[in-house]
Amino acid sequence: MKIKNFNDALAFINSQEKDLKELFEKIDDRVLFNQKKVLDAFKEHRVSLTDFAGSSGYGYDDRGKGKLGLVVAQIFGTESALVSPQFTCGTHAISCALFGILRAGDTLLSISGAPYDTLVDVISGKGIGSLTEMGVKYHEVPLKNGKFDTQNISKAVYHLMPKVVYIQRSRGYSDREPFSILEIKDIIAEVRKADKNCIVFVDNCYGELVEKQEPTEVGADICVGSLIKNLGGGMAPTGGYVAGRTDLVEQVARHLTAPTLGSEVGSYKAGYTEFFEGLFVAPHVVGGAIKGVLLETKVLSALGYKTKPATTHLPKDIICSVDFGDAKKLVSFCKAIQQNSPVDSFLSPEPWDMPGYTSQVIMAAGTFVQGSSIELSCDGPVKPPYRAYLQGGLTYEHIKLALANAITQI
Repeated sequence: MKIKNFNDALAFINSQEKDLKELFEKIDDRVLFNQKKVLDAFKEHRVSLTDFAGSSGYGYDDRGKGKLGLVVAQIFGTESALVSPQFTCGTHAISCALFGILRAGDTLLSISGAPYDTLVDVISGKGIGSLTEMGVKYHEVPLKNGKFDTQNISKAVYHLMPKVVYIQRSRGYSDREPFSILEIKDIIAEVRKADKNCIVFVDNCYGELVEKQEPTEVGADICVGSLIKNLGGGMAPTGGYVAGRTDLVEQVARHLTAPTLGSEVGSYKAGYTEFFEGLFVAPHVVGGAIKGVLLETKVLSALGYKTKPATTHLPKDIICSVDFGDAKKLVSFCKAIQQNSPVDSFLSPEPWDMPGYTSQVIMAAGTFVQGSSIELSCDGPVKPPYRAYLQGGLTYEHIKLALANAITQI
């Protein structure tokens, strides 16, 4: 069918939305569960106004950072957590964690195939001080039909005896589905059978608070993510987190600061109100984003485009992918998302050589926090199949309005 104008688009979206009522009710149940988990952590650790104050210099008396760590550790069911504005993004937090834990001669094994584009050179880049240049050995087990290849993973773990087994929860710029908590739980059990001593490391980006458990509650030793994604609730202005075993978290802190300083230092003059408030509203914001994923998938698939995830089950992260099969349609769709953003709606994104990527990328991100992907944004590499990745949305209503306008452009 042809969508002629905004009213037609909204009517079409409303007709598709009716089929999602049952899944939306399940999402509401998860939101309530996770909201209680977060509220309980705030209450247990007696979050107060004095925790919001900033610090300067060394930051020895920085209560906010320490309290955030306690709250996040409880939410993730871990011994410890480091929640820091000094992490610039998810890639930075993951890189710090890997460099903090691994040493020359250690083996890093990725069991979810090739890692996200921006991590490839962190692991094996040339002339930039990558992990492999520092003496870390790297291997990966490709996915089998988009799933964990359990048999070959078990063999690789048994024979290589890696120090770190790495799992990327989300899909990156690939065509696979993200991994559910159950899938992660099952593969960790298989890894432990082959080597009970290896460290299971999960890149948790885009997956926080999507389900009722986090990877560290089903066997992962450490998981890492960004605060300008799910856990920051659209309010955290920067930062990332590392949650897991105390010894591992401290090793990461020692790489972030200095081996003699660790988590004892680190100031943030601006204060922590936005971090605490963002974390508190995160379950609700993530729930709206998940509803948005289902709506986007339902509508765009009904218009004839190949989309993921399916609308027969709850999404496993906050990302919807759509294959346009045409560069112009990809660019037009991203431009339409930008035009229907609350910030910089008057700008027109263009494909560019984005650092860390092998092809040009177009990115629509009219967000309050630069690069925030818990806010509604849309991006994709300008290469076949010309796939756009829609993610986030501070409110479900905004997602709906932006989608209505965007489909009039394609």
